[in-house]
Order: sequence, then C-alpha cells, then structure tokens
Amino acid sequence: MTETEVLNKVSAYCSAAEHCKSEIVEKIQRWGVAYEVINRVVDKLVQENFIDEERYCQAFVNDKVRVAKWGKVKIAEALKLKKIPFYVYRPYIEKIDQEEYLSMLSALLASKKKSVHAATPFELNGKLVRFALSRGFEMKDICHCLGVSEEEMEEKPEA
Repeated sequence: MTETEVLNKVSAYCSAAEHCKSEIVEKIQRWGVAYEVINRVVDKLVQENFIDEERYCQAFVNDKVRVAKWGKVKIAEALKLKKIPFYVYRPYIEKIDQEEYLSMLSALLASKKKSVHAATPFELNGKLVRFALSRGFEMKDICHCLGVSEEEMEEKPEA
C-alpha cells in the first residue's frame, strides 16, 4: 500500500468513529506498513483533526459510564492500556457526575442483589462488593451505596 492509500483508508476509518493513536497505529501495523510511514500518516491525521486524544477520552469515558456501566478505575485502566497519558484522561474521569455515577452503581447493585444467593448479610455484601470492584468501582463508593462503612466490610461476622 502506498502512503496515500493508507492515509485515505485510515481517514475514512477515523471519520466513522472516534479512535486513539494507539488503535490507529496497531491497525496500520497489521497491514505491514513501515514505521516511518505509520508515523507520518498518524501525524497527518492528528494535524487534520481525524485523531484527537481528548475528544476520544471524552467519548470513551461517556460511553463506558452510561452504556457499559463501568467504574472510574476500570475506565482509567482501559485508557492506560490504550497508551493515553494520565493528564489527558484525568479531567474527563473527574467530570463524571458523582450523583449520576452513584445512582448507576446503586441500580447495578440492586439488580445484582436479586440474583445473588447468600446465607448471611455479610456474605451478600461481600459478593456485591466483589461484583462492583470487578466493574471498576472504588470501595468508598461501593460502601456508600451499600450503606456500610469500609471498616464493617473488613470485620468478619461472628460465627
């Protein structure tokens, strides 16, 4: 493929949806294109505003909170894996509306609670905490939504 063909193909791809630099680089590498060409194409895409890491982060954070119902920790880890610097994605994670975020977490926990089988309230809360942690929520937010303190979660029930 020529550099122009690569540029045209990737610019069309970027026009369809938001993508970050690392996704584009990975895609072009799979085509067997030389690294110098990849760098020139990616630089051109950034200059022409086809790739914008901040715009990507805003869309990614918004989608993962509202659609996938991920927590802040999981979102941050996913963005790190996409090689996006902390200073780029941090403001978007901080902009998440806390009230909406906790409401979503409460709804997730209430829904999960219906399908969890536990012998004691302590066991139930433990299972709900593990579920929420796996979704990327922080312990302080989970405990807030469950109405327990972090210390209560650490104490073992009396047998």
